[in-house]
Amino acid sequence: MARTKRNKFILLILVVIWGTFACSSYNYVKLRMEFPIQTVLSLEEYSEIKIVHFVVKGQPKGMNLDKELRDYWQFELSKATDQKIALEDISIPEEAIIKDKDFWKSQAPQSKALFFTGLAEYKEEVRKALLRREKRQFEDPFQSSPQLAERKFFSLVLDLYLIDSETGEIVNHRQFKENHLSQNKNQTAYFAFFNLIQKVKQKFFRQLFGGERIQERYLIR
Repeated sequence: MARTKRNKFILLILVVIWGTFACSSYNYVKLRMEFPIQTVLSLEEYSEIKIVHFVVKGQPKGMNLDKELRDYWQFELSKATDQKIALEDISIPEEAIIKDKDFWKSQAPQSKALFFTGLAEYKEEVRKALLRREKRQFEDPFQSSPQLAERKFFSLVLDLYLIDSETGEIVNHRQFKENHLSQNKNQTAYFAFFNLIQKVKQKFFRQLFGGERIQERYLIR
């Protein structure tokens, strides 16, 4: 029994010595490297992208979310690609239609195209928070009571679909959820919307058109 304990003790010492030697023998260098992002599909196969209407599940009062989305994507896609980008007056009466292949094939133009549509929900609400001001030197030693402040909170949820006009199949589907909290309680839903949709565009276009992603790697020397 004593010999077993002694052997375990010696083994523990050897492990510690090996670990110390290993750590002191290598230097680690952290590198930031750019890696290409592969595109999800080949847009060159399609003659144009047709932006149809969106299914809007909810929107702030007085805002036409469908129109804002269609106008925004037409403008941004026209800048990003040489392909024709057109607004198509095709309404989506219900969410299930998006997955209906026969519906899309019946809307197909003469040449192969992509239909661009989606589900959208945009919420605006006022949230209240307790704020406690930091005490500075030489101020009243008694702690001040927290104050109640209002904040505007905006949430945009988007499901974007690209649909092949010939097969009616969904060739790309991405879901996005972006939030924005504003200290300005008078900020409008329109102003916050463009902050949120810009975040969606960066992620969506990176996948659609490719690009580069920065990742960290460790080099042992």
